[in-house]
Amino acid sequence: MLTQTIATEWRQLASCRDSDPTLFFPIGTTGHALDQIASAKIICGSCSVQEDCLQYALQSNQESGVWGGYAEDERRRLRKRWLAERRRRAS
Repeated sequence: MLTQTIATEWRQLASCRDSDPTLFFPIGTTGHALDQIASAKIICGSCSVQEDCLQYALQSNQESGVWGGYAEDERRRLRKRWLAERRRRAS
């Protein structure tokens, strides 16, 4: 339990903590959803724990939403590269 608390304590410092969560979880990838994604990324861009957020999303395979400044499709591509790099280092 303590390990999980330490691993997610960055959330207390996140710029999005006082934002409407639905902004970071748009429905769809067109129209209004694109505006939501852009707005979420602006908030992420000014966040001091953006990298921690992204690492959490990659490690826990968050499939939905904007995490660490990356939308779902962007993060999916990034996660493939991230996993390949981890495999290379383990070899």
